This record gives sequence, C-alpha cells and structure tokens, in this order.
Amino acid sequence: MIDDGTLTAEARVVSLDGRRFQFAGPLEPGFEPGGFVTLRPATGALQLGQVEDVGFTIGGDVHGGGRILGAIPGEGGAPDSRLSVPFPMADMRPAAASMIAALYDGVAASLDIGSHLVDGDVPAHLLPRRLNRHTFWCGQSGSGKTYALGVLLEQILLRTALPMVIFDPNADFVRMRESDGGSAPPAARRLLAERDIRILRPTADGADALRVRFVDLPIQSRAAVLRLHPLDDRAEYNELVRLEETVGTLDSHAVVPRLLERRTPAALDLAARIQNLGLIDWNVWARGSEPVTAVIDARPDATVLDLGGFTAPDEPLVVALAVLDDLWAQRERRRPILIVIDEAHNLCAPDGGSPLRALVRERIVQIAAEGRKFGLWLLLSTQRPSRIDPSILSQCDNLALMKMTSAVDLDDLARTFGFVPAGILARATGFRQGEALFAGGFAPAPSVVRVGARLTREGGADVPVPVRGG
Repeated sequence: MIDDGTLTAEARVVSLDGRRFQFAGPLEPGFEPGGFVTLRPATGALQLGQVEDVGFTIGGDVHGGGRILGAIPGEGGAPDSRLSVPFPMADMRPAAASMIAALYDGVAASLDIGSHLVDGDVPAHLLPRRLNRHTFWCGQSGSGKTYALGVLLEQILLRTALPMVIFDPNADFVRMRESDGGSAPPAARRLLAERDIRILRPTADGADALRVRFVDLPIQSRAAVLRLHPLDDRAEYNELVRLEETVGTLDSHAVVPRLLERRTPAALDLAARIQNLGLIDWNVWARGSEPVTAVIDARPDATVLDLGGFTAPDEPLVVALAVLDDLWAQRERRRPILIVIDEAHNLCAPDGGSPLRALVRERIVQIAAEGRKFGLWLLLSTQRPSRIDPSILSQCDNLALMKMTSAVDLDDLARTFGFVPAGILARATGFRQGEALFAGGFAPAPSVVRVGARLTREGGADVPVPVRGG
C-alpha cells in the first residue's frame, strides 16, 4: 500500500491540465513554497506535487498553487509525469517522507547533500549525472556557502569518477585529505584512502608546488602577462614571438641578460619591461618543476589550487589562465572534468581589469558557452552574483542558493534562473546558516535543504573571537 501521509491537514485542489494545480485550505505546516504534497483525486492515481506560491489572510484559509511532479504508480515508486491527468477536485495533504524519498527512486549514485527542511527525516540528494551542466553556487557572507560547497565536493569524490580542479583563493579546501573525526569517520577514511587528492601550493616545493611554465602559454596569454598589445607594442610583441626561450624556461637570472645580448631596441625594451614588472621574481614559474597543467592532465580525483599564497596579484591569474588555456586546447579529447571556481567574481567580473584578467574572463566565457559538449563543466561559487559576467551566468543550468537578502541580487537570479518558482526563490531571504535551495537539472525538484556535515576538515573556518575566562 502507498503511504499518502498521516497528517490531518486537508485542502481542496483543482488541476485543469494535469501539470499545475491551485488550492485553498486551512493554514497548516507543509503548505509552504517548496513543500511537497500529495493530491488524491476522486478517481485516478495518487499524485505528488510541490507548492510554489502561497498567500493567506489573517483568520482565513491558505491559497496558492504549484506543480504536479507526477502520478504514483499503483505499486509505488518514483512519480511519473506521463500518468498525471487533470482533475476537477482532489484532497491535498503534506507528503509523507516515503513519498518525497520516491523522487530519488531509480537514481544511481545520488549525492547526499543533507535533509529536506520541511521534513528533516527525509534525505536530500543531487543527481551526479546532471553535473554535466554548468552550476552556479551563491550565498551572502555568513550563509555557509563554502562549507556547503565542501559537502558537495566530498560527495562527488565519494560517489563519482568525475575529476575536479578547484580554484581555491582562500585556502578553504586545502585540508580535503584530512578526516573530520567528529562527523562520519568510516566514510571519511574511505575518501582519504581511495581518492587521489593533490593539494598544490605556492609555498610548497617539489611535487606539491603550484607552478606554471611560461613557454607553455599561447602567445596571446604570454603577451597578456607582459601587458603587451600586438599593435600598440608591435616591436616588443614581435620580439616575444621570435624568442625560443623566455621567462620560466631559463634560470631567472639569465632571462634579461639573454635579451640584452641581442642588443636590438625591441629586445632592450622587452628586457626593461620584464624588469619593471618584476616578473623574474615571481614564484609562479616552474623553473624545472612539474607544471600544474601536467598534474591536472594526469587526472587526479581532485586537484586543489591554493591561489592565496602568491605575492604578486597577477600570479593567481597566471595559474588560472594556464589551466584554462590547457583544458581548452585539449577539449577535443573529451575528457570530463569539473572546473570549480570559488570566489568566482575574482575571475568572472563583467568589466574592467588588466589584459590578463580580461583574457581569463574571455576563456571562462568561451568554456561556459561551448565547453559543455567537450566535458568541461563549470561550478562557480560567489557571494556576489551581480559581479559575474551575465554571459557566463546565463549558461548555468543548476542553482544552489543560500541566504541572500539583497533584492537586487535576487531579482537578477530570478531573471536568469526562470525555472525556479518565485515563491520558492524568495525563501532565501529567511534562510539560516546552512540552509539552501537547490534547483535545476541536478535536483529532481526545487528542494529547500539543510546541508549536512563535512567529512573532511574545513580549511577556512572563521576565526573565533577571544573570550576572557571568569
């Protein structure tokens, strides 16, 4: 027998097309945007629906509408939208846990993200197969955005074979190899024992160093590092094109002397430019070390790039450009990879910046528009949605939204992610820390969730305020 709920709350419901419904009934828990309900027509199969908008008057009934997710087959299981039919009247009740759980029936290797907010006994999952669409992850400061992102990345490591490269500007994910013994030790031990997780840092040496080979960059990218324009600086640009060896392949003390030996005006100007910019002293150059592109090409399960330890502000941009250029150059190999960019507004701002920053943004725009079919999938995380280039944001089909009180940002998100019902989206203003809305291809239905616990140590937890004893 199918469990259609045991609560006594009831509402009268009508559906004219078998896809959407309108209702009116008593004010009861469960009849809220994002809540799941069961609809029982006088004849026909029991149906599962989701409330999308709600209105009420003090002392009066609740009224609103929603979407029918599908009829439940007689033997139970996942709702099937093909079996939904219009009905002139039905009873509506908050859905029982088993009905909500049925959404995930038949979904292999679900990603355990937490529990549904309305019914904490019902686990919430995301669908790994739909990570082949770009994902936007956002929430204001203090919402728990980065912690929640760590939960998802751990689940991807545990339950998929999808490799990741993680751009980590705040060292939030550099401890992903370390178990958080207070959460789920067995799962964490499995994560640590079976997964190849590389942590590359600017301050490290040897195999853990985060380095780039200048000579491996395309000429356009090399010119951007040197702030050269092909027409405005045509003599120096031509000198750069002709050089067989330059920054990153020679000893740092040999680059400028090599240019000075040439004695041409362009070579002398280029040498002066390198000296003035201080490029020789940058810690990012490989100088014989394994470059980051080679590490990623070996496809570890996760490669964490700690971008926060560089001295020069352009060094993280050089790493980003080297990685993105290399992935794009090899796109025809169609080797899937998830490109996770935390604090994405640093790389995806819609305007301004140096030639290097502009080139990084252009590459991300290109991957957002065309990379999906080659297995280059983006996951962009930020607390500032308005600072993401609209041409990148518009390509995202998955949304994770945590607490967001900015009306401007919510309006922008509503326009971009039109598949999220406005009533459910508006709940983000009242979220507590760790609560989130997941919608789009990777969620069977828009889901309001309390995010679960991390399995590994968080690298960038808040520093507590010192308190005097006594």
